[in-house]
Amino acid sequence: MKKFFAIPLIVGFVSSAQAEVKPNVLFIAVDDLRPEMGCYGNPIVMTPNLDRLAARGIVFNHAYCQQAVCSPSRSSLMTGRRPDATRVWDLETHFRVALPDAVTLPQYFKANGYYCAALSKIYHHGFEDGRSWSVPHWYPSGQTIDTDPTDSTKRIVKRIAGGVGEYVKRPQPADNDKPNDGKPAKAPKGDAFEVSPKSDDELPDGHTATEAVKRLHALKEKGQPFFLAVGFLKPHLPFVAPKKYWDIYNPDKIPLPSIDHLPEGAPAFAGHDNGELHAYANVPKGNPIPENFAKILRHGYYACISYTDAQVGRLLDALEKEGLANNTIIVLWGDHGWQLGDHGLWHKHTDFELATRAPLLISLPGQKTAGQKCDVPVEFVDVYPTLADVCGLSVPSGLDGISLKPWLENASLPATKVAISQYPRGGRQTGNRPLMGYSMRDERWRLTLWRDRRDGSIAATELYDEKNDPAETVNLANKPENRAIVETLSKQQHP
Repeated sequence: MKKFFAIPLIVGFVSSAQAEVKPNVLFIAVDDLRPEMGCYGNPIVMTPNLDRLAARGIVFNHAYCQQAVCSPSRSSLMTGRRPDATRVWDLETHFRVALPDAVTLPQYFKANGYYCAALSKIYHHGFEDGRSWSVPHWYPSGQTIDTDPTDSTKRIVKRIAGGVGEYVKRPQPADNDKPNDGKPAKAPKGDAFEVSPKSDDELPDGHTATEAVKRLHALKEKGQPFFLAVGFLKPHLPFVAPKKYWDIYNPDKIPLPSIDHLPEGAPAFAGHDNGELHAYANVPKGNPIPENFAKILRHGYYACISYTDAQVGRLLDALEKEGLANNTIIVLWGDHGWQLGDHGLWHKHTDFELATRAPLLISLPGQKTAGQKCDVPVEFVDVYPTLADVCGLSVPSGLDGISLKPWLENASLPATKVAISQYPRGGRQTGNRPLMGYSMRDERWRLTLWRDRRDGSIAATELYDEKNDPAETVNLANKPENRAIVETLSKQQHP
């Protein structure tokens, strides 16, 4: 298999003339948000502010994360490198071990004269990167973090099975993001949902929005171009939102999944045992999740989306109030999708469409294509080069993505590549065979090759017709008429 190596990025400063016209960047990350908003065609979910953002920018209908779990996805987006380069496939690894000299997206902006700050979850919590920011990373708990994991925070360095790199073993963050891969789940304190009596600001995301509004006011006074990253935690489990957001929805009208079992012909290890969900105290044991409980979970997920939408609206209002809207680029992304019982699965941790597909909205000041949608497959590794390009900075060498600026200027341009996601499997699910599922998505098809991480041999193949079977009900990989499709997409595994 192809090996990846750390490529140091050479950072330069732009001229003072360029600095005079630098746009600001408001960089909004939303945890576990699948494309469920009105701007993506869902009439049930109430997201007036995300829809407002979509109206002033472009919605990428087919944006895909590099791996459907928080830390690998965020590490790839922030470094512009795929998981096989960052060596981040889990929640125990920091990208700085494999890529100690990588220049992250905000770090690159900082080196080019930007004031860069992060609020709440941008990197996976516990894996912050002090080099990325001008000031310590802020959290709604009041905690600030300014760390370099390659210095004082190293604990146990060990080699991952299969000879695929080294990582730093760190304490597991207590957000239950990790699938159990067939192992018994350990239930922490806390329920999977709550109709909260608290106000918006009494919950973490409301607190974050309040801090962001304050920061925008201060940044207006500062006068320096800024890169402000704002992370919202919901709709990540547990589904906790103020009661008014639960009241928006009639749970009887929230749609059920089109399919509640794995696709016909798919290997069993393509799914999982809903380990993240079962880690919550009030979740019934075993699978499938009882329908009455699933109904509450879907209700809570939608309520949390609307709660987050309200916080995004506060940021958009603040930009207008401070007179910053006409010189601020806004990018909003969800770190991966989320399965709401689809294929009998909850949360992410798969290579299926609903786990790998995530929201990506980009708004540029004076954008002529505002309100349009782009249907070509794009990837999260494209965000870094895109933001550098639209801000007038040279695009660093060594990135794995491409600039999406051509599609921001003309949303109907044809696709030039596929989107690639991946997910590891092992343990009991695969008979202790270490596998990596590489999934290639073009404008119609999704091909997933489950490769042995030791020798690259293929253990299983999945092919889904996303045009005629968007629910992915049948694996078509073994159909003779699809052999050429499998062969063509297989060649795209390493672009």
